[in-house]
Amino acid sequence: MKKTSCILLTSIAAMLTVVPFVTGAPEPDFRKVASNVGNLLETAHFSKRHLDDSVSKQFLKNYLERLDYNHLFFTQKDVDNFTAKYATALDDDISAGNAKPALEIYEIFKKRVEDRVAKVKESLKEKYEFSGTRSVELRRDKSPWPKDAADADRIWRDRVEGEMLDRTLMNDKVDAPVKVITKRYDQLLRNLREQTEEEIISTFLTILAETYDPHSEYMSRSQLDSFNINMRLSLVGIGAVLKEDEGYANIRELVVGGPASKDGRLKVGDRVCAVAQGDEPFVETVDMRLDKVVEMIRGKKDTIVRLKVIPVNTTDPSERKVIEIKRSEVKLTEQEAKAEIIERPKADGTVERIGWIILPSFYADMERSRKADAKSTTKDVLILLERLKKEKIDGLVMDLRRNGGGSLEEAVNLTGLFIKSGCVVLAKDTEGRTTKLKDNDPSVAYDGPMVVLANKLSASASEIFAAALQDYNRAAIVGDTSTFGKGTVQTMVDIGNIIPMSTGAGALKLTIQKFYRVSGGSTQLRGVVSDIKLPSLWDQADIGESALKGPLGYDTIDAVPYDKAEKPLFVQELKQKSTVRVTGDQEFKWIMEDAERIKKRVAENKVSLNEKARKSEVEEEKARKEGRKAERAKHKGSEEKVFSVTLANAGKPELEPKVDKKPEVAVVPGKDSATPAETPKTEPKTAKEDDDADDEVDAPAQVDPIRRETLNIVADLIQFNRTPPTPAEDKTALKK
Repeated sequence: MKKTSCILLTSIAAMLTVVPFVTGAPEPDFRKVASNVGNLLETAHFSKRHLDDSVSKQFLKNYLERLDYNHLFFTQKDVDNFTAKYATALDDDISAGNAKPALEIYEIFKKRVEDRVAKVKESLKEKYEFSGTRSVELRRDKSPWPKDAADADRIWRDRVEGEMLDRTLMNDKVDAPVKVITKRYDQLLRNLREQTEEEIISTFLTILAETYDPHSEYMSRSQLDSFNINMRLSLVGIGAVLKEDEGYANIRELVVGGPASKDGRLKVGDRVCAVAQGDEPFVETVDMRLDKVVEMIRGKKDTIVRLKVIPVNTTDPSERKVIEIKRSEVKLTEQEAKAEIIERPKADGTVERIGWIILPSFYADMERSRKADAKSTTKDVLILLERLKKEKIDGLVMDLRRNGGGSLEEAVNLTGLFIKSGCVVLAKDTEGRTTKLKDNDPSVAYDGPMVVLANKLSASASEIFAAALQDYNRAAIVGDTSTFGKGTVQTMVDIGNIIPMSTGAGALKLTIQKFYRVSGGSTQLRGVVSDIKLPSLWDQADIGESALKGPLGYDTIDAVPYDKAEKPLFVQELKQKSTVRVTGDQEFKWIMEDAERIKKRVAENKVSLNEKARKSEVEEEKARKEGRKAERAKHKGSEEKVFSVTLANAGKPELEPKVDKKPEVAVVPGKDSATPAETPKTEPKTAKEDDDADDEVDAPAQVDPIRRETLNIVADLIQFNRTPPTPAEDKTALKK
């Protein structure tokens, strides 16, 4: 069995991306793919778990819940029938290379959705009064399946009424509620009907892998392509980000430096209605799935793609413009490491300079890793660090918030920039053998005061880096109560290398090890506990490894010798001063209020179907936001000066002032697509289900109390390094 050498430490959220495969590649033999995936899981997974009836039962349960995650389309009778037919047979089917159950169950699911959508459209013709005391459940993933068709009709009647009320409250002057909701369900049906056999079976095999642990995953050839793009931060295409808009692929953004941006003819807002390869005829793309349009636009380097677009500013709806663009490599610079220099005035009239490095992931060009110009997190951070040191920073913050991980090698190498040589992390395999991953370079790129900022979405490689710097006493960890808690190691096994004469068979991302801190504890489940905790909306019980299905357990091994940094971190003193500031900070008070409101809403898990009650809630929410806006307006703006340091400008003689961009809807990194990273959930959400996200962006973009307090903490650390605090000073700080 030939394995790739790619060792991965990436959280599940960052990995489930979908990018179309190369047109014309032959279909893999899914019988052989399925049997090989099953064999690898049984023989090589860290858990050593046999592919038996117990796995089969859990596998079936997971597959049904992936299709119908909110328990809305299947009834208990359906589930009972599936259980009788498949519960103890799926293990045998996989071993025999039989993936037909995936297609059989999917077809029944599609039929249930088609029947339900027909009923929904009928119910939309009714007149809703939005009165009374009824409510609708927001999430049903933990609720029982509907007992029968009548029970399902009752649940759906409330749900459709809730969707109608949501749209009515939005008071849209253009699109009536019925039109918007009908369009949602039409899109749902279109997505289901356009699923290919490859996509259905790929999802089925991924769920089999996830039954062993949340981070094992089957990757089809398209998903493997996506993984490589995310790791090397480059792709071959035209450099356009697309979003779905009224059945068209709308140009949402042009990547600076990409072929489309350089060409200049394609504009943001243009709508693509047809695509052609070179001199071939155009293929209409209206109402085509967005990922299929992306597939057609991407291609080999130096080839031609022609786009037929409706110009953004046209007044003639029949106008079409043809734009010919040569494909080339596109660098995804938004996901590169970047830095800032923050100048903070001090009471004595001097200025303090703090470096702030933002690291979205631990990326590396694994296909070209031995090349001198291969993309690397450590190389990029070192370039930024050299410029920050040249500007004589007094302290440094490494911002790992939302960093889901990536390359194990990069996690070790990056740690080596901040410590003298020594073990960074230990990895234990299925046989109990322990491997030490070391930094062998005694040089240190930066030895000044340092803080690592993390949150619940900092995972895997982020946790290795943060844990090592914490154990070595090299940096104070600031942020949520703990990080994500993913302490497992994956490798990528190329299925095509196992099956003779097979191309496009995909790969299995397989958990083969657990990693441990040099102090002996695993980060699995527990994560890295912050030295200084700050209030945060991400610090929720339903975020993290423990909230996933079937995670591996926590354990410890013997610690290894390591030399802690000699300079003290003054953690207790930093915590005391931070607590005083946070307690008196209005933004943190609002965050804590919002967190409690979110917890209450999650616990109640329902929303009123009474229009007056809902309007009252809306007005209350509006008043709360307006009150906060007015309160913020009273305060003087920051006197800080912020300069942007990127890989593109790090070598320039003058610093560039940072220009705050207008906040936009998040785009999936590393793709010419603004479609979701995960397989779409199977029914439209009500507006209320997105409220938690609204809370998170309640404050304007420039208000980031966690950032502000982290800067205060690193400023305290700088001061303590110059003048260590005394016990008397500590008491004074607490009284204040």
